[in-house]
Amino acid sequence: MVTKFERYFSPAGENRGIHLYLPDDYNNSQERYPVIYMFDGHNLYFDSDATFGKCLGMKDFLDRWGKKFIVVGIACAADDIQRVHEYCPYHIQSRIYGDLWGRGGATMDWVVQELKPWIDANYRTWPHREATAIAGYSMGGMMSLFTVLRYNHIFSKAAVISPALLPAMEDFKREIGNGSFSPDTRVFFSWGTAEDSPEGVWHLEQSIRHLEYLVQQKGVQTYLFRQEGGVHNESSWEYQLPVWMDYLWT
Repeated sequence: MVTKFERYFSPAGENRGIHLYLPDDYNNSQERYPVIYMFDGHNLYFDSDATFGKCLGMKDFLDRWGKKFIVVGIACAADDIQRVHEYCPYHIQSRIYGDLWGRGGATMDWVVQELKPWIDANYRTWPHREATAIAGYSMGGMMSLFTVLRYNHIFSKAAVISPALLPAMEDFKREIGNGSFSPDTRVFFSWGTAEDSPEGVWHLEQSIRHLEYLVQQKGVQTYLFRQEGGVHNESSWEYQLPVWMDYLWT
């Protein structure tokens, strides 16, 4: 079942929608559950809520999957530029948005210091890092990689789906080089072969492979998924759901 409510998002001084998935038998059980935090939470469960009319299919997938989870979907800012700033962890130069002073660190400080403690206090979660994951696609994919690196003491798993990495490569290299990561950390990377021009996809693939190599050198476990014909939308990312869920939670 999915419930929707708002929580105060202190970095912007306004509310953000939370789209929370609970196992259907949650109210008839005393069981505790691992938690997945996901970006663009309004796009996860229902086509009627999704920005482009197609959701990720997360509810249907979890309803029939053998394992039970709580999923905390965090809706993004309604304004696209504000979303990009809040989902960018670094100061970068974007070919689309220009000079971006990313506020992704503030976004994740809010998740770690305000949202997660509230979720853990109000729902039957397993709050420890081994039972806590982060996932997202596009800008959310970039944020997922940033999160599992910067907040590795909180998150043990990340799904980095079609991430917008290219403008932040040097920042990620420094983040990885300066970081220390638990050897049980798992990171799923993916991209689609039809997401961009052939040249754009080649650059994305090379960037992902390079960052995968760097995190492996720091002891992180990884999985690469190259989706043939995959494009940059929820239909393609829905196809990847069982792949990254199986990898992160086995």
